[in-house]
Amino acid sequence: MAQSVWGYDSDNGPERWHENYPLAKGDKQSPIEINSKDVQHDSSLASWHTSYDPGAAKTILNNGRTCRVVFDDTFDRSVLRGGPLTGAYRLRQLHLHWGSSDDHGSEHVIDGVKYAAELHMVHWNPKHGNFAGALKQPDGVAVVGIFLKVGKTPKPEMKRILEEIENIKTKGKEAPFQHFDPSILFPKSRDYWTYHGSFTTPPCEECITWILLREPIEVSADQMAKLRSLSKNDENEPVSPLVDNWRPPQPLKGRIVRASFK
Repeated sequence: MAQSVWGYDSDNGPERWHENYPLAKGDKQSPIEINSKDVQHDSSLASWHTSYDPGAAKTILNNGRTCRVVFDDTFDRSVLRGGPLTGAYRLRQLHLHWGSSDDHGSEHVIDGVKYAAELHMVHWNPKHGNFAGALKQPDGVAVVGIFLKVGKTPKPEMKRILEEIENIKTKGKEAPFQHFDPSILFPKSRDYWTYHGSFTTPPCEECITWILLREPIEVSADQMAKLRSLSKNDENEPVSPLVDNWRPPQPLKGRIVRASFK
């Protein structure tokens, strides 16, 4: 398994990542399964808030492993504050993980429940100079995780991202994605769980404060089908659907999950 070709197939998938990325077997890996009975309510956890500049959105791309929207993070134009965090974290990108059918696809699992997809909004702490520097620090990155469930009332807000999918059908395709305020993707409730963990993709750096939102957002079956129509191959290769790009839950190893709600 070459360094650059990790993925989600049996020959290069999550079970084998540690062969090239030893951190994948670390003590603070993500995702995890959250069991309500083991969660500690922490009344000192503040509410979190964002101020996002819609003009910071730049491009949307298919890198063969996910669909990603990239934002300008050269200064504090779109930031996340509060919650378990100290200081402002800059929004760098958002991406999704999803399954091959509606009954699985999320990375985090809540009391045994898997959602159809999980959206990750990745922010980094500018006190560490740049993104690469932030990856080396325990307080370097903050990710807001949002579950997607299939329902009858789709989230019109997901429409913008999904409309663009036609333009990034195959691996390596990128399209302009301008004027987008990702805060429209948040559910009504601001309740969250938080814990210290890692990126869920190699090299699985353990630098993330997770803010996992309790309330999922709804997407339609058609919207999910659109995500599954992406291909993980280049345009001159046969179409191979990009699905099941999720990592299974990792051992908790003594970590405490805190909740902002009772």
